[in-house]
This record gives sequence, structure tokens and C-alpha cells, in this order.
Amino acid sequence: MDTQTLADNVLTTQLKKVVNWARRSSLWPMPFATACCGIELMATASSRYDLSRFGAEAMRFSPRQADLMIVAGRVTIKMMPVLQHIYQQMCEPKWVISMGACASTGGVFDAYATIQGIDQFMPVDVYVPGCPPRPETLIEGIMAIQRIIDNEGLPPAGKRRPLAIAIETSYKPTAQPVPLTIGGNRSVNHV
Repeated sequence: MDTQTLADNVLTTQLKKVVNWARRSSLWPMPFATACCGIELMATASSRYDLSRFGAEAMRFSPRQADLMIVAGRVTIKMMPVLQHIYQQMCEPKWVISMGACASTGGVFDAYATIQGIDQFMPVDVYVPGCPPRPETLIEGIMAIQRIIDNEGLPPAGKRRPLAIAIETSYKPTAQPVPLTIGGNRSVNHV
């Protein structure tokens, strides 16, 4: 055997690292979207933001095929038993992202029927802030879960605690456009 070509064709690594890489690169999200955050969740999977670059584009609408639940939007008291039932049916280890102010704290809906944070009823691994949060922020939340999986690997059965990571928004809004002027005067429609 030629030892000159052998060095270019051999790769050595640990089995744990390969398993962590495969697990990190194939998250299967289960969307639970109820309001405006759901629109941003859909935008995250669109071609502009391309969630498939991170291996999480295969949205699963069956909890038995999903390992990442994204709760986007407000959750009411009547929805919570359904949400808990879906969470219990998911594969282990499972991860939860609380997307937006409503899912994390109830948002502006301080009413008796709205849950004031889903973390009262299920473990939350990543909190994505915003009302609604931008797709980049959700991608950062998914990447936070991927980093934890890559570094720590699969948790022991029954011993996993929620991560409770809060993502800091990195979006900086640009300046608003200047109104179009005609002849030095702002164009105003007169009635």
C-alpha cells in the first residue's frame, strides 16, 4: 500500500464527536405557532434566512418525529394541556425554544386566560426575545442548542435539566427612509 496517499484518505475521530455532530446537524423542529411569532417562524424557513443551512428545516408536525419544540406566540390556559401532551410525546432528548415575549412572559396579554410564561408548565431550554423576534434571533437560539449538543453530547436519561439560555438580540435597525421631496417640498396629498 502506498503510504503517500494513505495520509490523505484517513480520518480519525471519537465516536462521541461523530454522534454529537450528527445529532446537532439534524434537529427536527415541531412548531407550535399561534400568532405573529408564527409568521416570523415561517420566514425563518424561507429562502432568505434558509434554516436548512443549520440542519433544522424538516419541520415535523408529529411529536413522535420531533426533538425540538418551538413555541411561538401566546398560549392560553385551554391550549396548555394540549401543549404538554405534545411535549410528552416527543423523542428524548427533547429541547424547547420559547419564541417571543408572549410565550416567555405573556407579553402584553396580562389576562387570566393567557399563560404568563410556558416555563411554568414545561422546561424551556432557550428564550428568544422580541415581539415578534426576527428570524436571525430564532436562528441564534437554534444555534445555541446546537452548541450545547456539540459540547456536552447526549444527556444521561432522566437527568437533563433545561438550559434556560436567554438569547441577546444582535439586530440593529437601520435609519428610516427620508420622505420623497418634489421641488424642495415634501410631497403631501391634499384632499
